[in-house]
Amino acid sequence: MTRSPAILQILPALFTGGVERGTLEIAEAQVAAGFRALVASAGGPLVASLEALGARHVTLPLDSKAPWVMWRNAAALATLVKAEGVEIIHARSRAPAWSGLVAARRTGARLVTTYHGSYNENLWGKRLYNSVMARGDRVIAISRHIEALILARHEADPSKVRMIPRGVDPRAFDPGAVSPAQVAALRASWGVPEGRAVIMLPGRITRWKGQEVLVRAMAKLGGDSIALLVGDRDAKQAYARALEAEIAAAGLGDRVRLVGHAADMATALMAADVVVHASTEAEAFGRTVIEAQAMARPVIAADLGGPRETVEEGATGWRVPAGDVDALAEALRYVLALPAVARASIGRAARAAVLARYSTQAMQAATIAVYRELL
Repeated sequence: MTRSPAILQILPALFTGGVERGTLEIAEAQVAAGFRALVASAGGPLVASLEALGARHVTLPLDSKAPWVMWRNAAALATLVKAEGVEIIHARSRAPAWSGLVAARRTGARLVTTYHGSYNENLWGKRLYNSVMARGDRVIAISRHIEALILARHEADPSKVRMIPRGVDPRAFDPGAVSPAQVAALRASWGVPEGRAVIMLPGRITRWKGQEVLVRAMAKLGGDSIALLVGDRDAKQAYARALEAEIAAAGLGDRVRLVGHAADMATALMAADVVVHASTEAEAFGRTVIEAQAMARPVIAADLGGPRETVEEGATGWRVPAGDVDALAEALRYVLALPAVARASIGRAARAAVLARYSTQAMQAATIAVYRELL
């Protein structure tokens, strides 16, 4: 009996993150489209969720950047490709992509890469290392910002590049699915008094995400609004402690709080009156922005990178210069002073824009179309 075509996604590991969530979403689409979905990584807590979708996981040390390990991974991937009849290798990160490129050349499999980040070039040889993400038979750019970077930096063949923005699942991020009681309970668990406006910055606690920009804006804002920094701090404890020290020194201990990871981001976002994106470096896309918009939250975003594409000034949110404390404080003052009906109108427009252009289903369909081009 002829087996259905197999597609192998490769990435470092399956922990929490945007690349990992995207891997599961595309595996789900592969299965639904009749492909055999394989994923190779070093493993992690999302393996069980992946396999529940009908995909198969293969454990390899693809999280290593050691050249000798990458070379062994190439051999292991080539063996897997031959054994499973893999027709397409889809690489989602640089070290695995180098191994996948070698395996594809050895076996005749086609290579797809997803260019997920801006990838700095601050060390000698980094442009060459990064270039593997532009060497696929098809190269998926996750935003127009990244598409332009690929074409300019790597002089890639435009005919091979496909712009497929990341998506949000409107079933998971649905304002109507979150009850007022859930929101009230979460706000209470964070110690937010009833009636106080909440400003939220979702994202892992790391300097370039701009948490300190919001802290300094809060010092200028005045009033009794509360800013919540929602995100995992485990990897950046020193920066988190520095933030807490700055909050205390500014006398903002009752108005700015690091509340840690939120397991239910849909409910967390519904607890916010306005959501802030304050990254000081260009986001490749900025998934937290469209998640907030999908929940019909007013968004103020840094005016660089992906949010330039997802936030239409004055229509689906507002943009301010990155790192500009005064501009952020002024924007917050303006948005919080808007009548509730005006903020709700912006939120509805933002959700409509996400549903029209940035859904998980649209991302899945476009990616399957890329596979079919190569098959």
